[in-house]
Amino acid sequence: MLDIAEELHRWCLRAEPFAVATVSQVGGSTPRGPGAALAVDGAGTAVGSVSGGCVEAAVYDLCADVLADGRPLVRSFGFSTDDLFDIGLTCGGTVEVLIERIVPADRPEIVAFLAAAARRERVALVRPVADPAAGPGRALVVRPDHPDRGSLGAAELDRIAGDRARELLAAGTTGPLVPWPGHATRLLVESSVPAPRLLLFGAVDVAAALARLGSVLGYRVTVCDARPVFATPARFPAGVEVVVDWPHRYLATADVDARTVICVLTHDPKFDVPLLERALGLPVAYVGAMGSRRTHDDRLARLRAVGLDETRLARLRSPLGLDLGARSPEETALSIAAEIVSDRHGRSGLPLTGTSGTIHPPDRVRPSARPAPTRP
Repeated sequence: MLDIAEELHRWCLRAEPFAVATVSQVGGSTPRGPGAALAVDGAGTAVGSVSGGCVEAAVYDLCADVLADGRPLVRSFGFSTDDLFDIGLTCGGTVEVLIERIVPADRPEIVAFLAAAARRERVALVRPVADPAAGPGRALVVRPDHPDRGSLGAAELDRIAGDRARELLAAGTTGPLVPWPGHATRLLVESSVPAPRLLLFGAVDVAAALARLGSVLGYRVTVCDARPVFATPARFPAGVEVVVDWPHRYLATADVDARTVICVLTHDPKFDVPLLERALGLPVAYVGAMGSRRTHDDRLARLRAVGLDETRLARLRSPLGLDLGARSPEETALSIAAEIVSDRHGRSGLPLTGTSGTIHPPDRVRPSARPAPTRP
């Protein structure tokens, strides 16, 4: 429900029932992953999507049925070769959908989760899927360093599910969860985390174009430059943070994590070298620097001179961006954004016509620091 949390939060404030269909599990190539949702209110208004269009009409009708009778449903859709007009995914994958009626007054855990998710706070919602023994309406809200709210029906299940959900929340991962091997209850964990950061160093024309794309891709964008004449909010899209400071000094105190993307666009060794010296030592997702191949070679020599080893230098994406033949600032920004997306999903960045295999791969999941618990 994360992609429509703001709208659903407003629906909760209206205190009127609605039905929400949430993708609980997928297999093969699918347009949307676990957590994607379609919701329908009493007036028939629909928001969101569970399949990119393949089965939306059928899921809409099921939402209307659940809204009317209140009984939750779990339905699976897959590719059908028997009837070209049958309901299914033409992409060849399978998608399982959990459909529930939400009455805000009766579902305080859902209301609390949606309110926090709308504010982009770090919070997870755990719900049972396809368990005949689990009564409708059970949910657990999990936050870092806070007591869990709600219940899945059993204290031991709540404890283990809460611990496992915190691991997924720390990784920003949404998906199915089996509390322990052999347990009958399969759970869906939806993890809301603050937007990942895109740090652009150098208030240049490419930064302005990349800031727009970064915002569209869901990043919280910051532009930093030591030159106040260029680092002005008027030169950048609304909502972009603009900081006047030396880049390396700003990065020393910036809040970064494993999803953070850093792009160095300054082309000036006095900015680039101290900045990259610090950036390449941080546990961030991506560090790239713009410039020609000659600039790149010079930059590597300067970084080696200040003591960076080959392991750290190997993390640097430079020249940054995919080979699109970009000329304009907008085209250059597109090539950089494309590389960021391909890196995030572990893909090649090659044309799909020259590749094989699944077009929509499952999201890469950071492995748990602990093994799955055994049954108590």
